[in-house]
Amino acid sequence: MADLKVAVIYYSAMGTNYGLAQAASDAAHEAGAEVRLRRVRELAPAEAIAANAAWQAHHEATRDAVPQATLDDLDWADAYIFSMPTRFGNMAAQMKQFLDTAGPLWGQGKLANKAVTAMTSAQNAHGGQESTLLSFYVTMYHWGAIVVAPGYTDPTVFAAGGNPYGTSASQPADGQLGQAELAAARYQAKRLVDIARKLVQ
Repeated sequence: MADLKVAVIYYSAMGTNYGLAQAASDAAHEAGAEVRLRRVRELAPAEAIAANAAWQAHHEATRDAVPQATLDDLDWADAYIFSMPTRFGNMAAQMKQFLDTAGPLWGQGKLANKAVTAMTSAQNAHGGQESTLLSFYVTMYHWGAIVVAPGYTDPTVFAAGGNPYGTSASQPADGQLGQAELAAARYQAKRLVDIARKLVQ
């Protein structure tokens, strides 16, 4: 069987979801998948980014280092891992805009029957992570994708806060993700690879 192809697609302003996406990407690769790590296009104006030092630093550090996500990445992949921050209990506009461009692939049935899982973050522990993931998965149901949430299938889920819908992180004060969240992201990615392989056999 050819290598499973996994697209890890994220949006991150301060770097939290970039960290989750990196951990997931590494774990999927370790599980034997061919992986593309991609960031969605930034929509915020330059002056808004420049007004926040952490946002500006992360934007400059990754804009040339990580390729921008395209529809080709969605078409190419057998499975998807998405990571994005919550904005008022919903996915960030940058991720929503990218998903909204996928109509041509959806119309051709090219997004159906692919395994997908998602991760998120918010400023605080009850900042809308669960509603963000649930609303994100609504789009995946329209795609006909197969949602592979972590559920309560491993101790790492509980250690990272116990969100059965996907790994959730609170924005770390020091900018460094905790080991529990990173472990949960790695487990979620490996679970996604395992289930996706069964779908493509």
